[in-house]
Amino acid sequence: MNDALTWVLDVVNGVDPVVRTIIAAVGILLETSILVGLVVPGDTVVIVAATGVGSPVEYWALVAAVIVGSLSGESIGFALGRFFGPRIRASRLGRRIGESNWVRAETYLARRGGIAVFVSRFLPVLHSLIPLTVGMSPMSYRRFISWTAPACVIWAFAYVSVGSAAAGGYRELADQLHYAGYLFVGVIVGFLLIVLVVKKLLGRAEARHMRRNARGDGVSREGDDAASWPRD
Repeated sequence: MNDALTWVLDVVNGVDPVVRTIIAAVGILLETSILVGLVVPGDTVVIVAATGVGSPVEYWALVAAVIVGSLSGESIGFALGRFFGPRIRASRLGRRIGESNWVRAETYLARRGGIAVFVSRFLPVLHSLIPLTVGMSPMSYRRFISWTAPACVIWAFAYVSVGSAAAGGYRELADQLHYAGYLFVGVIVGFLLIVLVVKKLLGRAEARHMRRNARGDGVSREGDDAASWPRD
């Protein structure tokens, strides 16, 4: 196990740090801008890149690159939604995504407003659709970016920290413990399981909130605010 894992980490570490960082930034950018995240999860790209971190400079550079990539991708997604949203939705790709998912994103945004933008960064499918959906809504870019920026920062620090810490710990223990590789895998799998549980809990909490609103006056206060926001 150790030999195989060491080989994999050496391959990642052998990639030029600048190239590795750019790949991570581009991967996360594509995830939220042109719906690539529905096929290739950006978190996988970021974790793999993080395992190659070998110094504090590389760590902070990767965190910064992932944040910039996330915000750029969200911004591009917003712009695509603003100018081409209906066309994208009616395209072959939009139809493959499914009308139910588009309606789900629209309803979620209408009922939760900025909170939907923040929370969607941690939810499957919605994190790729929300930027486009916001672009098609009355919400301004300023409000959109003010809600998505902190979510992107939290996401970047979480994934880069876990990936780099797991790899760094493995390298320190590899020569001392023959089962160090299993510890590495356990840390990564444990983190991903925690992420999965958090996503499930967030999804259920938001679903309950929307059901309560649906039984009430039809549109929540957050939705009323979102619909009335100017496009400043």
